[in-house]
Amino acid sequence: MFSALEWTIAARYLRARREEGFISVIAGFSFLGIMLGVATLIIVMSVMNGFRAELLDRILGLNGHLTVQAGDRPLDDYEALSARILAIDGIRRVTPILEGQVLVTHAGRSSGALLRGIRADDLAALDIRFSGLRDGLEDFQGNDAVILGYRLARQLGLRVGERVNLVSPQGSATAFGVVPRARAYTIVGTFNAEMYEYDSGYLFMPLDAAQAYLKSPGAVGALEIMADDGDRALSLKLPVLELIGGGRYLYDWMQSRAALFNALAVERNVMFLILTLIIVVAAFNMISSLIMLVKDKGRGIAILRTMGATRGMVLRVFLIAGSSVGAVGTLAGFLLGLGFCDNIDTIKGWIEQLTGANLFAAELYFLSHLPAKIDPLEVALVVAMALSLSFLATLYPAWRAARLNPVEALRYE
Repeated sequence: MFSALEWTIAARYLRARREEGFISVIAGFSFLGIMLGVATLIIVMSVMNGFRAELLDRILGLNGHLTVQAGDRPLDDYEALSARILAIDGIRRVTPILEGQVLVTHAGRSSGALLRGIRADDLAALDIRFSGLRDGLEDFQGNDAVILGYRLARQLGLRVGERVNLVSPQGSATAFGVVPRARAYTIVGTFNAEMYEYDSGYLFMPLDAAQAYLKSPGAVGALEIMADDGDRALSLKLPVLELIGGGRYLYDWMQSRAALFNALAVERNVMFLILTLIIVVAAFNMISSLIMLVKDKGRGIAILRTMGATRGMVLRVFLIAGSSVGAVGTLAGFLLGLGFCDNIDTIKGWIEQLTGANLFAAELYFLSHLPAKIDPLEVALVVAMALSLSFLATLYPAWRAARLNPVEALRYE
């Protein structure tokens, strides 16, 4: 489609002489704008994809895809109900849990936490790391054992083997009124879910001990249901709903965290639109630089026309010149964006060492590290958009060059 002569002329036009340096500077800024726009879009979208995926993995690491919660009817038949739910095709695990708010105190320090009663086998199936346990989860039994999030233990200065006091707001009635229940437990281990909310505010207790402490004998507060495939979990709601009967509630993970994930989706779309403007601005810079190039090369274009060059040839020369800047800038931005995403934690560490600032505080962003998940379809969309805008930016200057009248251009030469 493009001849070697057209490529040669376009390359010559892009190598500006000293007196044409200003045009070359504008073209350079256009190249940098496209490169940075493509790279920034790839990096930001990958980080937001990674943040959502990591957050979802951590949430589902401790919670199920579906949750059956006691309403008017307590879940005192949870063993039989769990067996019936497990019989549904596509259900992998059903975990009975009992939760309650407690105040964790030790050596004058205190912190609120969510106590979760759970069986040792179900706790072992969760996607979290344990430390300090001597014999695996065999220590997690009886009425005296608890496992704390490692951040909560560090905040209170607790170590494995020490005693910790738990105070429940659901007090016991006495002659002097309602008195909060307090009891000391032994820390048999800590866990790391790699999510600040859980590591600093959760503790696990054997289900039988939690039922005794929270005064809920023979009953649980909820059943966490884990499906074989998270994408099919929503389709399992109807058969589960038919089993649990009335007076109980069923909700999925999207409903429990709807506000968070909706906010992430809105922020992701807005960031995409805002960052796309960087490429649009670079495209306008390219238009201005090509128009100036056409005006500066008017005499050369006229000479080419008098030597037999067609309008189509002149059009293709400037299409090559403009599209080359856009294509090379897009390729550079593509490589820069992928390289940044692959080494994002290393780059984050370097910046933190140089500035002394914490760029990704776990207490603000929930996660303990900066994730990045590259979506090939999104990357392809960004590259295609940048190439399209670069090509469109060359059409008007190339059309003006092709419409140049050689007689008018050479009249005053």
